[in-house]
Amino acid sequence: MIIVIKPQTNEKDLEDFLSFLKTKVTDVHVSRGENTTVIGLVGDTSRMSEEALRAHRVVAQVVRIQEPYKMANRKFHPDDTVIDCTLPAFTAAPASSSSTAVSGAAPVTEGGDAITVPASTGTFPQSAGFCPHRFGGGGFAVIAGPCSVESEEQLISIAQEVKKSGAGFLRGGAFKPRTSPYAFQGLGTEGIRLLEAAKKATGLPIVTELMNIRHLDEFRDVDVIQVGARNMQNFDLLKELGGCGKPILLKRGLSATIKELLMSAEYIMASGNERIILCERGIRTFDSYTRNTLDVSAVPYLKKVTHLPVVVDPSHACGINWMVHTLSKAAFAVGADGVMIEVHNNPSCALCDGEQAVTPCEFDEIMQSLKKYAQAEGRSL
Repeated sequence: MIIVIKPQTNEKDLEDFLSFLKTKVTDVHVSRGENTTVIGLVGDTSRMSEEALRAHRVVAQVVRIQEPYKMANRKFHPDDTVIDCTLPAFTAAPASSSSTAVSGAAPVTEGGDAITVPASTGTFPQSAGFCPHRFGGGGFAVIAGPCSVESEEQLISIAQEVKKSGAGFLRGGAFKPRTSPYAFQGLGTEGIRLLEAAKKATGLPIVTELMNIRHLDEFRDVDVIQVGARNMQNFDLLKELGGCGKPILLKRGLSATIKELLMSAEYIMASGNERIILCERGIRTFDSYTRNTLDVSAVPYLKKVTHLPVVVDPSHACGINWMVHTLSKAAFAVGADGVMIEVHNNPSCALCDGEQAVTPCEFDEIMQSLKKYAQAEGRSL
């Protein structure tokens, strides 16, 4: 159930009403928008009288939510959720003997038209109020990097290249869920260390997948924790992530419905963490000409029914590198809040999913196309 509060309601009357509600239900969630305050009631509301609530002097409207997902529901939270992952100002770490040299940082004061970046890449001019490390809010976030972390030299080199092209986040798998037990499973803890080194070298927030809750302590310096498609309904994992406080990128399961995806998000939110980014990464269908089938229609539907940011993973959706460019443009066209693209400096020698990875040069071409789309749409990239 949601309750819309009348405009110009004073704070004391609102607090008195909230105190009354807390005696009736399990949890009371307040969403303060620019023009509207909405109260969401979580728990058994079956015995609450809508007529009695409407009679209260601060109440403008009472609506029962029919969908099973409450906290993820746009009716519950009318304004878009914006998730900011901006890092504090940093000094680029000196390169180790095995890595590509990275020059020191050139700190630039945040605010105005620039953000802090290493001296090796200079400053990226930004439109007023735009942040490349943010999901939602009208911008278009770009996550890029290799499917798997393979070495420090490989990772930092790719990180520098994708940042130069305009990516706002670095992705890379340290722990890899693979269909075959004989396939490369990732570098594990060492991979996390290398991602942290790449973050120190470039200033890019890092996105990587958590497969098992026992590794959560090792993710303390990870900026966005990814829940992979195979773990979308690992409910014990989702509940634990509800207490971690970090942004969660939740991928849609291989055969999951939209409702199931939103219910998985609800598990995390009900456990205390509302910083969730939904990811459409393709679903299994009867055809096999691509690895999966990108459900483009899921994006505008999700944008309508939920306030959470929605990004698209075109690399996993098709599994074919030459299709990634077109599908990235499709993601932008249907209103996604960003894309997640696999980039490798030598795809033919990649230890994981080389057939769907684009080269840094191809990634730059994708970014140039997306910038034109962004200009035409009046959005920031």
